[in-house]
Order: sequence, then structure tokens, then C-alpha cells
Amino acid sequence: MKQVFLTGATGAIGSALAPLYLNEPDTQLKLLLRGKRGRALTDRLADLGKFWGLAEHDPRWSRIEAVEGDAALPRFGIESGIYDRLSRSTTHIVHCAGAVKMTLPLEEARAHAVVPAEATLELADRNRDAGVLEKVEIVSTVGVGGRTPGLIPERPMPEVTSFHNTYEAAKSEAERIVFARWNDLPITVHRPSMVVGDSTAGRIIHFQVFYHLCEFLSGQRTSGFMPSLVGATLDVIPVDYVAGAIHWSSGTPQVAGKVLHLCSGPKDAVKLPDLVGLIRERMLAGGERLPRIKFLPLSAFRMAVPVLGWFSPSSVKRALSNLELFLAYLDELQTFANTDSSALLEPAGLCVPAPGHYLNTVLDYYQQRKHQAG
Repeated sequence: MKQVFLTGATGAIGSALAPLYLNEPDTQLKLLLRGKRGRALTDRLADLGKFWGLAEHDPRWSRIEAVEGDAALPRFGIESGIYDRLSRSTTHIVHCAGAVKMTLPLEEARAHAVVPAEATLELADRNRDAGVLEKVEIVSTVGVGGRTPGLIPERPMPEVTSFHNTYEAAKSEAERIVFARWNDLPITVHRPSMVVGDSTAGRIIHFQVFYHLCEFLSGQRTSGFMPSLVGATLDVIPVDYVAGAIHWSSGTPQVAGKVLHLCSGPKDAVKLPDLVGLIRERMLAGGERLPRIKFLPLSAFRMAVPVLGWFSPSSVKRALSNLELFLAYLDELQTFANTDSSALLEPAGLCVPAPGHYLNTVLDYYQQRKHQAG
């Protein structure tokens, strides 16, 4: 029986990936879950079950085990007896956990990227020595390209030393550790771009970077002022495509030793001026009031941001303080290659969906949830 150990089940990718394994009748799924604010693991697992649509007596519950731990700790912080059992039985490791935060101090960012990468390799070593290991999937990010302009290739990039933020730097360091083990462990590294809701209904378990960016691109945060976005693009990808690719890879030994770029690629990356228009169109259709857009040169906009903060409520002021994280990406025109990855995935029925086929759905889902919460 397949024994899958999955980290990051409460995150965007992991929460979309777990049901694919649960739909395999002979798969046992071990989920690494961290106790949070005094909540029992059973409560966190029940919340996941609701998101997945599992009824109380669904037989798939019998194939799920919650493993208490913390991905930011050595050996995932798992109690020794349980860890020993996992070391002897795990056939597939899927590491999706990570803090998608750009502002962490470097050492904290490393705890969320480097430490779990090392823990994944250690568990994989033990599974290999026990004679049970079949495949390891490690989720990274296209952001390891750092400040490299132009097309980011589908290969290790040890030459990159300059990054936009600590998140990218820590993920790059984690990749270097992983790539050092490619010759003796069956690893595939997955680099998704900016993950959004699923392509059919727009659902996603948490609203992350893309959705915060939408508030800025609508003009709401900046009284309508916007930097010039001519020539700039944003590579987004729906979470169901990413999950489907990782799930396929975990059952395909031939892709060990490869980097898969799970992204829209240069051809389908969204032009930012077009995305601004689409976001505003969906927000206006949802009944929101928006200021008129006034474009400024990037340098002038950077100077205007602190001034805008003086006249903004505290919540907007906090958002503006993080705006430079996005503006830094406008300093280089960067795209992500996906030709080789697509050639591997398309025969399995995993074709990159065109953003025009899902972005309206993604944005409308976000608007509906915002209105329900407000």
C-alpha cells in the first residue's frame, strides 16, 4: 500500500493535493499538522475535511492520519516513536510546507525553507535505507531566479546570488541542499509561480499574495495612483494544475532528477495593465467603488507612497509599507520557461490553462468571499 507523508496540508497547494491521494483507494495519507493557538489536531483535521467536502462517515477518513509536528523544526518536530514508524513505512514524501512571507528576517525565512528541506532529505534517507522509498516531491518557487532578468530556465540555478527578498534567498539555499542529493534520492523539484484559486470554481483555502496584490492593482490602496506597468507581466497559475502536476510526478519515477516549472510561461503570463483592467472590472461588477487610475513613472510612484501613507487609515498604511516588495519586481522584466515541463505534463492530460479561462472565476470567488466576510 502506498504510504504518503505530506507537509503543508493546510496551505494552498497541500490542501488541493491531499484529495488527489485520498481518491486512490490503496493510499494511506499522513498529514504533518501543527497545533495552533491551543486547537487540537482533530479540530484542524476536521476543518480540512470540510474544505475537502468529506462527510463525517466518509470511508476516506480511515486512510488519513494526523501527525503532530512542525515543518520548521529538525525531523519535522515529530515524536521519536512516530518518526521511527514513518522512517520504516513511508513510500512517498511530498513537501509543500512553507511560509510565503517576503518580510521575515533571513534566519526565520531559513527556518521555513532550509530546515524542512533538510528534514525531508533525512526522512528520505531513512525510507531508502528501509527499502521502501519510491519518490520525493519538493515544492520550491520560480522566485529562486532572484533578480535575474529575462527567461528563468528549468534547471538548478546555483549562479544566482541576488534576490528580491529573504523568501527567495532561503528557497534558493534550500534548493542547493536538495540538488546536492539528486544522484542518490528520487527527487523532483517543483517551482510554481503565483498560485491562485482552482480553474473551475476559484476555490482556495487561503487568500495569499495574489489577492493582496489585487487590492493594490485595483487602485483602492493608493487613491488611484499606479506605477507605469508597460511591459510588465505577472505569471499566475491555478492551484488545481499545480496539485495535479505534483500528484502525477509522485507516481512517475522517470521525472526524478528534474525541475518542473508549474507556471503559465512567457506566452501566457498576464500583462499587468490588462490585469489591472480585469480586476477593476470584476470589483465594479461586485458593487465596489474604485478611484480613477492615474499612472506615474515608477520612480515618482515610489516617492509618492510615503505621502499616501500619511493620509491613509492604519490598515492601508500597513499595506503600503509592504508595497516595495511588489515594486521591486518591476525593476527587471522576468519570465519563466516551461517548455520542457509542459512537454512532460501534457501527455498526462495536464495542459497549462490559459489565464483568460479562469481569472474571472478566481476574482469573482474572491469578491464573494470578501462580501461574505464583511
